[in-house]
Amino acid sequence: MSEATDSRLPLRGVRVIDFGQYMAGPAVAMILADLGATVVHVDPPGGPLWDTPANATLNRNKLCLRLDLKSSDGLEQALALIDEADIVIESFRHGVMQRLGIDFQALRAQRPELITLSIPSFASNDELRREWRAFESVVAASSGVFTDMGLNRVLMGVNPSFSPLPLASAYGTVLAGSAAVLALQARERSGVGDHIEVPLACSLMEGLCYNSIEVEGIPERYKTQREKEIERRREEGLPMNISYDELQELLDPFFRNYKCKDGRMFYVVCPSHKGHVQRCLKTLGLYDELVAAGLPEEEDTYQPSSEWKADAAMGVYPLPKHWADHIAQRMKEVFITRTAKEWEKRFGRARCPGSPQRWLQEWMHDDHAETTNLVVEVEDPEYGLMMQPGPILWLRDSAEEMLAPRARRQVGFDDAMAALVAVGDSRTASVGEANDDGSGWLEGVRVLDLCNVIAGPHSATYLARFGAEVIKLDPTQPFYDAWNTVIYGMSHMRSKRSLLTDITQPRGRQILEELIRSVDVVVWNATDRQVETMGLSEDALRAINPEVIFCQLDCFSGVNTGPRSNYLGYDDLVQATTGIMLRFGGSMDTPEEHAHVGTIDVMCGFAASMGIATALYRKYRTGEIGRVKTSLTALSGLAQMPFFYDYERRGLFDEPSGRYANGYDELTRFYFTADGILLLSAYDTDLSKFATVPGLEEAPETPRDELAAYFSHAFLKARASDWVERLQAAGIGAAVCENLETIRAYNSRPADGRTGIENGSYSFSVYEDHPSGHTVTQLDPYAVRPSRSRIHPLTPAEKYGASTRNVLRGMGYDDAEIDELIDAGVVSESWSRDYLPT
Repeated sequence: MSEATDSRLPLRGVRVIDFGQYMAGPAVAMILADLGATVVHVDPPGGPLWDTPANATLNRNKLCLRLDLKSSDGLEQALALIDEADIVIESFRHGVMQRLGIDFQALRAQRPELITLSIPSFASNDELRREWRAFESVVAASSGVFTDMGLNRVLMGVNPSFSPLPLASAYGTVLAGSAAVLALQARERSGVGDHIEVPLACSLMEGLCYNSIEVEGIPERYKTQREKEIERRREEGLPMNISYDELQELLDPFFRNYKCKDGRMFYVVCPSHKGHVQRCLKTLGLYDELVAAGLPEEEDTYQPSSEWKADAAMGVYPLPKHWADHIAQRMKEVFITRTAKEWEKRFGRARCPGSPQRWLQEWMHDDHAETTNLVVEVEDPEYGLMMQPGPILWLRDSAEEMLAPRARRQVGFDDAMAALVAVGDSRTASVGEANDDGSGWLEGVRVLDLCNVIAGPHSATYLARFGAEVIKLDPTQPFYDAWNTVIYGMSHMRSKRSLLTDITQPRGRQILEELIRSVDVVVWNATDRQVETMGLSEDALRAINPEVIFCQLDCFSGVNTGPRSNYLGYDDLVQATTGIMLRFGGSMDTPEEHAHVGTIDVMCGFAASMGIATALYRKYRTGEIGRVKTSLTALSGLAQMPFFYDYERRGLFDEPSGRYANGYDELTRFYFTADGILLLSAYDTDLSKFATVPGLEEAPETPRDELAAYFSHAFLKARASDWVERLQAAGIGAAVCENLETIRAYNSRPADGRTGIENGSYSFSVYEDHPSGHTVTQLDPYAVRPSRSRIHPLTPAEKYGASTRNVLRGMGYDDAEIDELIDAGVVSESWSRDYLPT
């Protein structure tokens, strides 16, 4: 809530009514408030439905009001608030708001400029699940989260495994938040708002899209030692019962933990970048030794592996087991000679990704977290001085304003209304001349994508679904191996044109600057040091194109500079740094990466897109050009929101952790049934409802310390799906623990050029004619569902370099000039003979 008239926060003047409960709805409004919007949060008469200290974070910078929407006075007051709003947010089941008398369709008919946002658990066109009582864990179980915890859990025979990370709400937050601001910036041009639905189940699936993709006939070179061991055990009928220590010896040496002199584990993740591997080995003093021992440095790893000089290559993932074992053993012997803190400094200064394992409680009080304001202090009226997550995205010219959030403040209706009226009317002057042509929110916007790996390029492909034209620029010689570029690129290269250019050459730099002059947005995942070195600082970029918006993503940045701001890193390092790996593994001796590929990467990509939308809104409204910033570490707070806080009287940081966690308590946990595993998700207030569930009538009278045993026996008497039907009919949360393979199999169709939005909560397309030559099954772009604006289906990812000639022609180069540039090595049309090197 930005009350200062001289505020530079980009969403100043935007008025939001937040009816959201639990996490996703309030979190969207929290981010809008952090960015300067005036937000009124509405709770029921008894207060928030989720009683947690996390509400102090979720409702910071907000005016909090209690209304009884079931009363005529309360409804009248709610409608009066909405009449002053630009954006209205709700997060209930399908139809709940309408039954309460708040009909978004009718409200938008009266005020077409209004933006309304619904964040249900399941899609409104999912007839099976849309009426379910579905908290976070129900969505997670239904979407395969607990049964697809990665190769480690498969090999250890732990399935399912409970995780308290609110992935559905976290992904839903950044997707819904980005959608709201994209609609807001589009309104500046069209004068028309939109109604948007963003189901949590669909958001979760989009967050897991790198995990659910299926590539038939993937070449053998991409199979890891863990995948080969799973295949061997299945073929030979052996149990999946491998120990944690045995599992470590199946990991790549550049993608695992090592014990240091102080007993702390240090996580290294640099397996797919030749330069990072070299720097890692040189930092450890092992490079010359291993090269002398024959570790190959293949010049071109994009040629078929059968043509390599040896069976391995430095900087290629995965390594053959004999090399992996030898390198890992030597790395163990060296890591134990220094403390984790020493290694952190050495790796950081050497530009090599690595980090000590930390608990969340440690991270919240870490010097880097405090210096950068990745953690901020808020004086809450209930809990006193609190440590809370800092901003998840910011515009650099106004970021300092975000570092002293106001505590939530309880107000009455008159005060809430007065605050909204005082802001004034932020509706665009063109409302009276609305252009409701149903186009995408970003039609006509051109984006230059300079990114690699996942977070950055995923943000750009997300923009393409709203009509943005995206050009992906990569070097003529790849820095990363094909695992990181081609396989990940099948997801984040969709609907992009690929251009290969060596920007270190003068003519390549000229092409880069010509492109920058032609686009509206430039996106790059790089540290401040890299941005300066590349000549893309604020002043340098302004000299090339003063109107372009620059969005920067990196690993460790906050609003201010800290000791690790320029360290390189990836998703996994953020997990190690912020306590996620220790939570997942359960102890300092057994840390494990949260196994979903891109857990925080994709979240950060969506946040970057929200930042771009925010900068576009401010540009259209005021003419100001902003530089957007976010980081993987900034998103770690959202990924851990239910327990990312500290204050003097806080209890233990004792949320579920470790591979054998099966829930929170006897009312929210896994139970075996006659044919599978059930996730029960109930609260104490639900106990009386069990009396109406056939087969569970005695639960309300069962002593609490005997309830788990009672449920364990009772649930074995029927199928999981039958129990879900009975429990949901009684208004009790429950779900079958599904897996991604089954979800994909039951919800796939031949690619038909549609977005999948019409298919409910789960939707995949099968591309039998994929440019890779493989049959590829991928999740559809279907989580964001506007009622007015268009969503573009995503086209399959083309081969890297396939559009080099086409893009250059569009820039005015003729074929003779392009041929000369190719001959000179300034541009290239391909990295390899095959789309996916064999």
